Amino acid sequence: MSREIYVNGRYLPHNKAQVHVEDRGYQFADGIYEVVPVVGGVLVDEDPHLDRLDRSLKELQISEAMSRGALKTVVREIARRNSVRDGIIYIQITRGVAHRDHVFPESAKPAVVVYARRKNIGAIYEKAAKGVAVITTPDLRWKRCDIKTVSLLPNVLAKQEAAVSGAYEAWQIDVDGMVTEGTSSNAWIVTHKDELITRPPTDEILNGITRQTLISLAEQNGLTHVSRSFT
Repeated sequence: MSREIYVNGRYLPHNKAQVHVEDRGYQFADGIYEVVPVVGGVLVDEDPHLDRLDRSLKELQISEAMSRGALKTVVREIARRNSVRDGIIYIQITRGVAHRDHVFPESAKPAVVVYARRKNIGAIYEKAAKGVAVITTPDLRWKRCDIKTVSLLPNVLAKQEAAVSGAYEAWQIDVDGMVTEGTSSNAWIVTHKDELITRPPTDEILNGITRQTLISLAEQNGLTHVSRSFT
């Protein structure tokens, strides 16, 4: 975990970083997040991640907490303060602190948390090379999976089921028996015709940034990509 964390305008030691108990992210999961990978000191696909963050905020009618330029400054500073060259930057924005009421508060100010965490990138490459075990579970999530919200309990339950089963990931299945996506990844298959298949980016899945990048790379390299549902 970070040695320092950014919380609402302040850089704080990890053990001093706090949010209010009436933060709506804590009480209602009323917030969104993004995770930006860092590889060799480079922020991977930073602007696409921030584009999606802006979209999530708009979909939940949460006002902009700070300009993109200011947020980028915070992201780089938190990476520097924590000496993260390989890892992730986690950004979370909630509607803010207000007395508990389901209706949007009129005067709440969005709350922003940013932290950096080191990650062994080599271990990820090893999993990619060798493959991992996957189970299937019913998709219990809400109907706006295209918004990257902090409401992840169904994902957590499915991921835990995978872990207990000795698997790395769970692919979630909709009521028609079709794969939607993994708990923390998009789902792909390669057909016997060498077609690269992934589900279309509707409100039933998160349009992953890695997903979008892979589609672009496939097109650049002459690979056949098809967006459709699959069992």
